[in-house]
Amino acid sequence: MKYYSRVHKKNYYNNHENNSNGLTEAEMINGCIKKNAACQRLLFEVYAGRLMTVCLRYADSREQAEDILQEAFIRIFNYVHQYSFKGSFEGWMKRTTANCALKILQKKKLHFSEIENGKENYLPADTSAISNLSETELLKLISNLPDGYRIVFNLFAIEGYSHDEIAEMLHIKPATSRSQLAKARKMLQEQIRSLEKSRYSYDRK
Repeated sequence: MKYYSRVHKKNYYNNHENNSNGLTEAEMINGCIKKNAACQRLLFEVYAGRLMTVCLRYADSREQAEDILQEAFIRIFNYVHQYSFKGSFEGWMKRTTANCALKILQKKKLHFSEIENGKENYLPADTSAISNLSETELLKLISNLPDGYRIVFNLFAIEGYSHDEIAEMLHIKPATSRSQLAKARKMLQEQIRSLEKSRYSYDRK
């Protein structure tokens, strides 16, 4: 059953905390394991907004994020029986969603540029500037990154994978992963500076 349609995108995206009709998370999960359609629909309604945020971080457009979300829920429902009830269920779903995003994006011809002259130029993360951004602004800036930069930044900075793990997942060298991260950080900081200049100019009007 298809639980998502573009007609309802505003409803699920804006509603992150739908009522679970009195069911506990474990009861919802067990219902989904039994292929109970009502529990599947309820799980979608409760978590679609939060998982959509993951999709938007990996996608280069809203439409692509919607496709990733649809595929992620199909996979979640097909493999929910593998969840061990240890650790965060939401975390398990987010990892599943990220993996779906990678599979979809890897169907494209992704380009991961190598490090030039074997040197890496790291920029320290400007945490104060990032903390001043809204979630919508940060998602927009991340979505503007080239595919390779965006994927590595998400996997390292947000998902917490090491460069060796990312290299194995993406079939690249660890050094290439480090290079992509450095370039992603540089581009993000340039975008943040541009955004701050725009805000300053607007405030002075």
